[in-house]
Formats: sequence, C-alpha cells, structure tokens
Amino acid sequence: MTRTLIIGAGATGGALGARLISAGQDVTFLVRERRAAQLAADGLRFRAPDVDGMHTVRAVTALDHADPLDLVIVAVKAPALAAIIPTLAPAIGPQTCVVPLLNGMAHIDLLERAFPGRVLGGIVKIVATLDEDATVVQMTPLCSLTIGGLLGDAVPDNISRTLDVDGIALEVVDDIASRLWEKWAFIAAAGVITCLFRGTIGDILAAGGEAQILQAIAECEQIAEAAGHPVSAAGHAQSLGLLTESGSAFTSSLYRDLRHGDPVEAEHIIGDLAIRAAALQVSAPLLNAALLQLRTHHQALIGAMAAAS
Repeated sequence: MTRTLIIGAGATGGALGARLISAGQDVTFLVRERRAAQLAADGLRFRAPDVDGMHTVRAVTALDHADPLDLVIVAVKAPALAAIIPTLAPAIGPQTCVVPLLNGMAHIDLLERAFPGRVLGGIVKIVATLDEDATVVQMTPLCSLTIGGLLGDAVPDNISRTLDVDGIALEVVDDIASRLWEKWAFIAAAGVITCLFRGTIGDILAAGGEAQILQAIAECEQIAEAAGHPVSAAGHAQSLGLLTESGSAFTSSLYRDLRHGDPVEAEHIIGDLAIRAAALQVSAPLLNAALLQLRTHHQALIGAMAAAS
C-alpha cells in the first residue's frame, strides 16, 4: 500500500486526508504540536455534504529517522513552506512523489531545488474551512484534484490509484505547468483587484471600477503569456465571469486573510509575479501598486506589534 504523508491537517489537508482514510489508505499527518494534540484527543472530525464523521489518525510533529514515503502532499500556506522543507528530508527517497497544493509557482521552484525530480504539479479545488471546534468542514460537493508531471512526464500508477477515491474527483494531465500558471493569473488578478480597492467585486463594479478590473486581468494574463503559458480562452472567460459579475460578493483569499489579520501569501502570489513581470519586461502597474499596498500593510503590522511589546 502507498504510504502517504500530508503536511498540514487544516481545511484542505484535513479534507483530503479524511477522504483517503475513508478509502483505506495509509495516511500520516505532519502537523504542529497544538494540532497534534487536538487530533490525539478528538480525532479528525470531518463534515461534508455527503459525510459527517470522525477518524482516528496518525499525526506526528517531526520526521526524525522516518523511512522514505511514497507520496507527500503539501497542504500548508506559502509562508510556512520554507521552514518545513528541511524537516521533510527523511521522508523523501528516490521513488517519493511530492505534490504541493499551493498557489503560484515559487513553491515549485523551492521544492524542486530541495528534491529534484521528485515534485509533481498539483491543483486542488475545494471550498472548506476549519471550524471553531477544529472540525474540517467541506462546504460544497466540489473536491477536485488535478496532478501531472511538470515536464509532461507520467504520474506513477501507484500515486494515481492512491488519490482516485470516492469524494475526490481526480484528473491526471500532461500540461500541469500551464494549468498552474492559469490559476495563478486568476488568483493574482483577483488579489490585485480586491486588495487594492478593499471590497467585493460587486462593490468595486458599483463604484465604477470595471476598467481597472479588466486591466488587472490583462496584466496578469500578459505575464503568463510572456512566461510561455498563455491563459486559455476558457480560463479567460472564467476570469471575466467571476470578476465582472454585477452584485457579486466575491473576494480573494488574499483579501480575506488581510482583513482577518492572518498570514497572507502576498509575496508568493503577488510579489513573485511582479518579479517575473519585471524580468520579462511586462508592464504591470496595478500589480505593483497592489504589492506596495500589501507590503505597506505588513510594515504597519510589524510596527504595531513592536509598539505593543
């Protein structure tokens, strides 16, 4: 049986892990001490439109002296990744596949440098959250996972079989790099729009911001095209549909994190794209303005914490 390690047991990692465990898969979670204590005391509680239950799980806080595993799923936010990579070394062997489920592309570069040839591309689509009592809640039936070799190489059969379980709609593709760039362009555009103008899509449109929304979409898609991964017509249409819908309450996860005071992935999603735009000589004034706004907010938080201490 494939031995799987999931880094993180939050909304995404917890939901995927619960589905794999329900299918009889061998799953271990690598988590922080507080989450490990919760899982030891209460198990992994998972609620979705089709299930409501609890799983007894194996959770660890370190991988010292661990044997190499078959599959490592990375389901943490970008700010935590750099600190995690050194701890993963005991789990990565010559046959291990690492599937990160983060947005952007910087995490791919980081993991590939650490574990060359072991990294697959991965995209997850799920609407989930960690409730106040640490229950993982999948709020809609949607739970899809798309994976593929970064250079078009085949995904090992045992990895596909492991992930092909009830509750996860698995797709194995040969163009995962382009899919990752397409998702990045959309997420970055949504982040630029909602963080820069501090509101929902509906409110921004009502305030007269349609031209700026279209400009942000165009900037991010031009960067993707210059990088060799043009956004598909279907991807462009989806971005337009979601980001120009009158009355929409849509906001980006970047903006929601910003409002809640959570660690944001600004540098991973917006900052890295701005660096690549500059290297590719693509003009991106709204992208750069949003990045400056996010960095200014970060500096203000640092100043507030320093003053409080």
